[in-house]
Amino acid sequence: MPGRHVTDHQMRLFMQYRRTDTVAVAAAKASLSPATGYRLARDPRLPSMKKGVRGRRRPDPLGDLFETEIVPLIQAAPGLRPVAIFEEILRRHPELGAGIRRTLERRIRAWRALHGAEQDVIFRQTHEPGRTGLSDFTDMADLGVTVAGQPLEHRLYHFRLAYSGFEHAHVVLGGESFVALAEGLQNALWSLGGVPREHRTDSLSAAFRNLDQPAEDDLTRRYEALCAHYGMTPTRNNAGLAHENGAVEGPHGHLKRAIADALLLRATSAFPDLPAYRAFIDELVGRRNARNAKRIDSERAVLQPLPPRRSCDYEEVSVRVTSAGGFRVRKVFYTVPSRLIGHRLRVRLYDDRLDVLIGGTHLFTLPRGRARPNGQHDQVVDYRHVIHALRRKPMALLNLVYRDRLFPREAYRQAFEAMRAALPERQACRLTVDLLALAHERGCEAELAACLAADHAAGRLPDIAALRARFAPDPAAIPHVTVALGSLSHYEDLLGAAATGAA
Repeated sequence: MPGRHVTDHQMRLFMQYRRTDTVAVAAAKASLSPATGYRLARDPRLPSMKKGVRGRRRPDPLGDLFETEIVPLIQAAPGLRPVAIFEEILRRHPELGAGIRRTLERRIRAWRALHGAEQDVIFRQTHEPGRTGLSDFTDMADLGVTVAGQPLEHRLYHFRLAYSGFEHAHVVLGGESFVALAEGLQNALWSLGGVPREHRTDSLSAAFRNLDQPAEDDLTRRYEALCAHYGMTPTRNNAGLAHENGAVEGPHGHLKRAIADALLLRATSAFPDLPAYRAFIDELVGRRNARNAKRIDSERAVLQPLPPRRSCDYEEVSVRVTSAGGFRVRKVFYTVPSRLIGHRLRVRLYDDRLDVLIGGTHLFTLPRGRARPNGQHDQVVDYRHVIHALRRKPMALLNLVYRDRLFPREAYRQAFEAMRAALPERQACRLTVDLLALAHERGCEAELAACLAADHAAGRLPDIAALRARFAPDPAAIPHVTVALGSLSHYEDLLGAAATGAA
């Protein structure tokens, strides 16, 4: 047709119809004019075969510059970006102008396709059901999650089955460590109800960081023992090659985007406590697994059975309670009841808590602390552990190393600062200790904090006598017991009856 180029498809149709029809009829059936049909009959080549090589329509803006200056730059630094080469060429030859950028980029791309270095190839894999489970950690700081009004610095441990896409996420408060990996992995396996034949992680470089060789060897042995307990073959990808762990690295982004969307739908990223945030993550991951329920069930059928019990998912250290009423672990000082001073305790370190045992008896659980980002030591203090001793020596509060950690709520610290500014230091310390003792003895920590906050907002000091009266035991709540004493004759009657029976 006029104004339209003949295509290879039309040419093939024309040649096919030409075998049985005249030129005019074959041209009409191929949507060609008779004149075009006679022209094609004389030259049966396809139109694509007749196109000549397009020549340059304007002078080369780079000229000999590409071979003399640009190619040596690419060869000397293969990773150099085209925009950097462009800026360098403009610095050397400002007369060329910014219009050469696209030409330069196309020329560099073509040169690298012909003469560039060989690149790494990613080999897509066919995943076998029940074979591979993968673990990795991902940082969640950019989501801005807060717990009890404080930013939550945390990571997610992420487990995934390569075949079915089953996922499990576990909130990790510390860094990447064997404890976090062991706890998260075992939670995932027991939630799944089976064990894959192979477990793959990254190089665990974060867990090995700052460890000496004996500690690295010990960590490697513990990881291998964990996998052996579940009958899994441990494998790792090479350091710095995240795509070798691609079956979990890619879903990291999908999971984080899903969490970000859920936080937006929730209209806030603030949570009252850590269990509420963990429940939020579990619910989200559960909904994602529900979409793959059929595929997960089919893979679950070929998984290995779970062992009779979980393996060790904690580190155990032995500590001695010092005269300061506590012990130190990993640059953190923890207070304990003073009756334990001088005793040696067994401490099991989990990612978010410490279980304290004496011998084989579990005593209590403490929240796990972390050293400060600058490397300084920190403290985890429970004022109930030291309040009885502090009442005997209230002035110790003034320069106490962990004074700021001693106050269970901000209102107590504000009250201390207000009394310290208005009263002598000895009196301020004694009144503050009395407030802490009142909170402990009467079990009114939160209610007392509310009263102290109200006093602080009103600009008045706490009245310890009024607070003691307010939080004193309610006389109406104490039952009145009337004891009726029997007469001595009743006892004589009992003794006489006993004597008669004996006779």
